[in-house]
Amino acid sequence: MLRLRRAPRALAAALVAGALLAGSAPAPAAPALLAGAAQAEVQVPPGTPLAGYGGFPRRAWVPDLLGRHPIAFWFRPAEGTHDPIMARGLYLASADLALYWLTVDLVGVDPALVTALAGRLPLERGARPLVLVSASHTHAGPGGYADSELFAFAAVDRLAPGARGAVVEAMTRAAREARARKGPAALAAGHAQVKGVAESRLGLPLDERLDVVKVARPDGRAVAVLWNYAIHGTALVMDNMLLSADVMGHASALIERAVGAPALFVNGAEGDVSPRLRGPAGVRAAGEALAGGAREALRRARPDPAARVAAATVQVTLPAPSLSLRNCLGAWVPRGLGIGLGWALPMSTEVTAVAMGRTAWVSMPGELETRLGLDIKAGARAPFERVLVAGLTNDHRAYFTTPEAYGRPSYVSCASLYGAEGGKRLRDGAVAALEALRQRLQRR
Repeated sequence: MLRLRRAPRALAAALVAGALLAGSAPAPAAPALLAGAAQAEVQVPPGTPLAGYGGFPRRAWVPDLLGRHPIAFWFRPAEGTHDPIMARGLYLASADLALYWLTVDLVGVDPALVTALAGRLPLERGARPLVLVSASHTHAGPGGYADSELFAFAAVDRLAPGARGAVVEAMTRAAREARARKGPAALAAGHAQVKGVAESRLGLPLDERLDVVKVARPDGRAVAVLWNYAIHGTALVMDNMLLSADVMGHASALIERAVGAPALFVNGAEGDVSPRLRGPAGVRAAGEALAGGAREALRRARPDPAARVAAATVQVTLPAPSLSLRNCLGAWVPRGLGIGLGWALPMSTEVTAVAMGRTAWVSMPGELETRLGLDIKAGARAPFERVLVAGLTNDHRAYFTTPEAYGRPSYVSCASLYGAEGGKRLRDGAVAALEALRQRLQRR
């Protein structure tokens, strides 16, 4: 009888002990990196002008003072669509950072677009949000989206709520859907050389390296591919009146067909880099070459054991902006003659360094000369195996050159609005941002 009475007690004690042990066992570790990606087409209203080229025949001979066109003013309306204008979104989260990285087929980024987008995106509890928007720099993308009188007159046309709203709406859809698809992710990185598709505007050596970062599920299924190359989106020349993502858009579409996931193009230091091949045939040929390079880089990609994302941002003070008449008109103009642009452009900007595993990206608010990009890339050191330039990201302050290039009249130096020292300031800001990022990772 005693045994029969004590048995249930022993069983109950064992069950309680088991429950306590189960309750005290550590929960499964959260994934080190979460990722999701999506894309959305930018569908601007009919009559939206193209942005990128400031001359004729794109520019209207007479501004639309009579209001004949609902959107176009300085420029002629687009006459249709050659290929889709896309917004692509990548969401990455680890530790205390949640990153939304958007790429969009525009000639440049208006900072107000970034602010408008950030205000529409959900936040993660306990994570610092970061929004990066990178323009592909196509010169056949839509205009009318930027709140800047200077760039409206130069290349983008006046702000049109319908065009701007379409851009923001597409970016919002891509970003939100990317977050909704988040799941455990791993990283891999690779590179390849792509020659023969670009040429230097300054007669200087090019950076012909194409880098990829593949974001994938633990089983290898692709989530997204970020690919980085320096090239202008000017294969379609000024007489083209059709909306197009140009070379970069064609290459991205081919990469997506190969990997089954969004391909986000992030332009490099392309200020002095033009496509060698022109016209629709040039778009196809160069796009196929770049997509082939990306596929080769993906085949050679190696897994990145550092599955993380982190970021650091620094403020950079720039020289007073102005337009150099000598650089624009020729060496016969005395040095020092210029038009001040302090009314249109601020004298500070942000540079953000992002760690994506052992790959570091540095955002640039404009178009860098190749030499400056190579200087920044040369700053790769532990824990980073490579540093990539994310040009035309979160702002567009025109061109930035070395002092040597600024001293020679050219289109590139004419469009360098922060003088001979502007490029050096951004390069030094990139170095400072990378060092701040290294220190942040060391404190973890």
